Amino acid sequence: MIVIDQSIPLKEHEHFDLDKLNTYLETAAPAIGKISHITRFPGGYSNVTYCLETAQQEYVLRMPPAGTQIHAAHDMGREFRVISLLEPHYKKVPHVMHCCENDTIIGAPFYIMERIKGVILRAGNAPKMQIEQDQMKAISVALIDNLIALHAIDIEKTGLIQLGKPEGYVNRQVTGWVKRYYAAETDTIENMNTIADWLSKQCPRAQQATLLHNDYKYDNVILDPTNLSNIICVLDWEMTTVGDPLMDLGASLAYWFEAGEEDVLKIYNLTWLPGNLRRKEFVNRYAEKTDRDIADILFYYVFGLFKNAVIGQQIYQRYKQGKTNDPRFGALLPLIQLLSLKALQALDKNSI
Repeated sequence: MIVIDQSIPLKEHEHFDLDKLNTYLETAAPAIGKISHITRFPGGYSNVTYCLETAQQEYVLRMPPAGTQIHAAHDMGREFRVISLLEPHYKKVPHVMHCCENDTIIGAPFYIMERIKGVILRAGNAPKMQIEQDQMKAISVALIDNLIALHAIDIEKTGLIQLGKPEGYVNRQVTGWVKRYYAAETDTIENMNTIADWLSKQCPRAQQATLLHNDYKYDNVILDPTNLSNIICVLDWEMTTVGDPLMDLGASLAYWFEAGEEDVLKIYNLTWLPGNLRRKEFVNRYAEKTDRDIADILFYYVFGLFKNAVIGQQIYQRYKQGKTNDPRFGALLPLIQLLSLKALQALDKNSI
């Protein structure tokens, strides 16, 4: 059964002062109205997403999780500006209503946007929906075609070039993520050391810069409940920039685990469900539609796996330091080890 994405009750540590928020919004954003109830959307390991209910409608509030420092992945002001800049040129973004970069209202900066109701396929719910194989393939194709559409946006004419510095982007990313890994390291993982060293020695062919979502995957898109192959909205623009488009493709591939691969990965993704394109099919369709050179796709895939492992390591470090008590975060070490193993296996095979 296909189910529209629903919010869930707040846990004890997720509450914040609703009266204080309403008092603030009464002056700062009166059009939103008085919030009567707050719930939370499930899933995700990064920013926290709440559902705000008023007498008239629902909104979505985004804020960083507890224990984080404000950088690109948790910069609410930047994500608000990205969506605002993108909205005139790409219709599959939510309309943003208000941004508050003051952390004294609810304990952290936040922004509020419209709620778009639809289906979000997550690792936990998609297998239960019993999606037909042909339908799953159509969704899979829609996912890659929409990424192609994002990469086709003219960043010069739209002014989106201001979101980053394309020159030297790949090298900066490799250097930066290797540095982040060692800054967050809690356990010695030899495979991570090997991959970090390999990536640092590579220099892939230069690609013409495009807009990059940087976290493009199934649970960051909203699907039309009446036609699941129609993507009606793309979410989570916190890491959006401009640069090498194959970095975006590699980031998506790093979430793309196929049927027959390690069973433990099934709890983190849904790309193993029958009908999904395989990684090579995903890449080939991208190449055919864009005419881009994908000769170095192994580099981008390995980097995507490494980056995901580093993100997991950063979250796991916060857990080890006692800055969060979410039990999901305490179970991340085996996933970090597995992602680095997948990257090493890809290098050994010289194939994605």
